[in-house]
Amino acid sequence: MKRTARLLRRLKSVVPTPFKPLFPPHVVAPKPLHTFGRHALALLALAATMALSTAAKASDFSEPWKNADRALVVDAYEYNSIDWAQLATDKRVVGFINKASDGMPPPYFCLGNDIEVKLCKALWKRHAVTRELFQTRRVVAKALGLKWGAYHLARPGNPVEQANNFLDFAEPAPDDLMALDIEGNDPSQWMSLDDAEEFVRQVHRRIGRFPVLYTNGKTAQYIADNSYRYRLLSRLPLWYARYKSDIDVHFAMGNWQGYALWQFSAQANCGRFRCPYRVAGTPNDIDVNVAPTDAATLRAQWPFGGLIDVPPDYLASIPLPVSREAGLAGNVTITYASVAAPPTFEDMVAALGTRWSRFRDGFRMPVVKTVPRRPSFGIVQYVAWKRTERRSPAQLDAAFAVADPLSTASRRHIG
Repeated sequence: MKRTARLLRRLKSVVPTPFKPLFPPHVVAPKPLHTFGRHALALLALAATMALSTAAKASDFSEPWKNADRALVVDAYEYNSIDWAQLATDKRVVGFINKASDGMPPPYFCLGNDIEVKLCKALWKRHAVTRELFQTRRVVAKALGLKWGAYHLARPGNPVEQANNFLDFAEPAPDDLMALDIEGNDPSQWMSLDDAEEFVRQVHRRIGRFPVLYTNGKTAQYIADNSYRYRLLSRLPLWYARYKSDIDVHFAMGNWQGYALWQFSAQANCGRFRCPYRVAGTPNDIDVNVAPTDAATLRAQWPFGGLIDVPPDYLASIPLPVSREAGLAGNVTITYASVAAPPTFEDMVAALGTRWSRFRDGFRMPVVKTVPRRPSFGIVQYVAWKRTERRSPAQLDAAFAVADPLSTASRRHIG
């Protein structure tokens, strides 16, 4: 009997308690996931991914424009329409960069047949209208408190003339950003990288500072890999063009550890229904750029103008040589010798004017002065005659009489 009672108690302990529903009777329980279709499950997964990505903080190499603290810059060319009143409502927009010159300047004098003359006049008219629009936009942008910049679209051709064309067109103020736009590494379509080095040198010769380099990821990587060859291009602040949400694995590391500006939105990835960022008052094909800093820092850095990782005295001095023994011993402090600043444009004009005057005077007939003809008119008499202001015969005779041969280094009358 006792054994039977113990078995009954064990059976009672393992019998499950009555099932209690998880939801009250008036609440409909959710359906299991297997009852949904594949498309519905895909939509749920996409929504969860978007929520997680939005919650994650954007880095400077991954969608930094989603960080409201990052400053933005708009760049445009002459065919982009701008509603300035609407654009000014976006307080993240700090600067406006406008296209200035394009390759070589158009010819001022038109020669050739009728078609060539008409084409030449049309190019010059477009050049004049574009420059007028450029100057108008600069006034409006600065009046709205925006930082101003200009870029040159680099084409094949003389790089020095293109640099002069850019500076004459843009007339950059000390606080205006300058940029060299190299669209690709094909010398048949765009300025070669070797010519771009000369372009940068000419800009620095004329105004004493450097432009920003605008280019795509492929060209930037080529410059970084060949930095020993492109010593200036590889040290310019980089305006990076890539229309992807993430550039961490694609960025051209080298002298560049980061970008000055990243052009992340353009006609290539901004349309009617989808766009990384829309600036009020601008069309869908406008170029939008993000800086890795806030607005105050970007304003302080503008217009850049220097080189990356180069000492301030690098351009104005040269290192002095050290002995071999001191170099092998180590712990050598490199000292620099100052170098004269490059001549300004006014200095070169003055020097050219002086040389031209000398060249012109070389073709002129010399002025021959008539001297008195006397039987004993030697060097002593000539010097006395030159020292005499009035050349009357009586005064000449008196001057000749008192002249000392030794004072004129003449030995004619010395025995």
